[in-house]
This record gives sequence, structure tokens and C-alpha cells, in this order.
Amino acid sequence: MTSPAHLTTDTLLKRLDPAQPVLIAGPTASGKSSLALQIARQQGGTIVNADASQVYACWRVLTARPSIEEEASARHCLYGHVQAEDDYSTGHWLRDVKNLLPHAERPIIVGGTGLYFSALTVGLADIPPIPADIRAQADSLDHQVMLDEIDPQTHAQIDTQNPARVQRAWEVLRATGRGLAAWQNETETPFLPVPPAQGIVVNAPKDWLTPRIEKRFDQMMEQGALDEVRAVLSDYNPTLPAHRAIGAPELVSYLRQEFSLDEAREAVIIATRRYAKRQRTWFRSKMGSWMQYDPAG
Repeated sequence: MTSPAHLTTDTLLKRLDPAQPVLIAGPTASGKSSLALQIARQQGGTIVNADASQVYACWRVLTARPSIEEEASARHCLYGHVQAEDDYSTGHWLRDVKNLLPHAERPIIVGGTGLYFSALTVGLADIPPIPADIRAQADSLDHQVMLDEIDPQTHAQIDTQNPARVQRAWEVLRATGRGLAAWQNETETPFLPVPPAQGIVVNAPKDWLTPRIEKRFDQMMEQGALDEVRAVLSDYNPTLPAHRAIGAPELVSYLRQEFSLDEAREAVIIATRRYAKRQRTWFRSKMGSWMQYDPAG
């Protein structure tokens, strides 16, 4: 699919075929959920989450999940359906999507987790489950130690700044004796390739996105993000992927009086900006042929 960059909302909606699925990938705070809701309201469809943090029940405000009112205005699926202590991988998400789509009106799959979209549109390797003892060992290791021990091919392909991705690569190598990249070269047939599915990347430049990131954190605090974190404080476990969601470690540190609130705010904003940068890099490298949507247009 070769498409001109920077489509405006009106142009994008005119180009979409209401009979075909839509995939919307974009960095955090770029307005992709609002775009999905607009498409669903105007053309119909079921909004399906493709964000690895928004699957967890403990977070609504902290991960900017759609509000209760937004969920009531269009069908939303795979939001907040996983408990924090449950193991939930890209493979779990892909199986959930495969089970859901035959029973869903025209899917509008939206999120910021690049691996979810790659698994859906390119395919996912059938990697054996990771034994509990290897997972426990990985939980105890430093990020740099695991990064130094993964194979060169995998090191060159993954986001080395993402602790969850590095840990996953280390676990796969230790459990199977093969690097994650080698497994990924043996992928199954893609479930929802682009085309015929219609892929959209929300093209959000840094100078436009940064003020939105700052404003969104302040809105989250007003809407109760701190209360969400306080509710899990007694059970907080930094090794759980759910509890590593951006904002959770920083606000836990504030509640434990290790940070001031201003320091926690600054740390969250910096972490979010860095994550958005990695997302933009991923989308440019993996989804260059998708329609490029200009959220400011």
C-alpha cells in the first residue's frame, strides 16, 4: 500500500473502506484512540485494544484507557481484561484477537504496541512457554546483564531500551537455546495482513506531541491516577509487566516519599517522551507503507 503522507481526518475517512478492518498505530498521547472512536461512530466497527499496558484491569486512568462514556458509545474489546499478576504475552493477545474477530463487527484495532501489530500482520513465532524458574531468574537480573548475554542477531533487532523486550529475549535464549530472532524467522501465516486490512500510522512530530504528553499527565492526576497507584501499593511488584507501566514506578516512589511530586511528574514525562520516540522509530521502520495520518491537520 503506497500512500501520500500526512492525510487529514477528512481525507482519511474518505479513503477508508467501511467493509475492511482498520489498524491504527501511533505513539502515546497522539490521539489514536479518539481517531478510532471517530471512525467507529461514522462508519461502524468494534474497537480492539492493541496496547500492552491497557490490557490490565488495575489501570484505566494511568494508561489513558477509553473512558466509561467512550466505551458506552461504541463496542470496545480487550481493555482491562487481564489481572496484574497474570502472564500475558504477545501470543496471548494474538490468540484473544483471533477468537474475537469472527464475532466482531468490522474491527478497528488501535494501540501503540508495535509487536502486537507485527504479530497480527506479519506473523508470530511459535515459541515454547518459558519455565517458571527461568522467569524467576530473569526477574532477578539487571537489564544490562541480560542485554549483554543475548545473541547478536536478536540484539540488533529488538528495542534494547525496553526492559520487557530484553528480558523476553534473554528468557527465550536461555529456555530454548535459540535466539528470539531465529524463532521469529519461522513465523506462521499472518492473520490480518495489510492489505486488505487498512493500516494507519498516526504521524505525530515531537514538537506537537511533547506538550500533549505533559498535559495528559496533569489530566491523569486530576482524574485519579494517583489513587489507582495507591490502590496497588501494598501489592506493588516491579517485576510484573503490569506494574512497569509508565507512571506506576514513579508514582510509587512518590507515595513512598522517595520523590517529590514534581520529581515524579518530571520522571514520568521524560519516560513517556522516550517511549514515544521508540514508538515513532518502530513505526517508521515497520509500517512505512501504511497510510500516514496527520493528527494536527
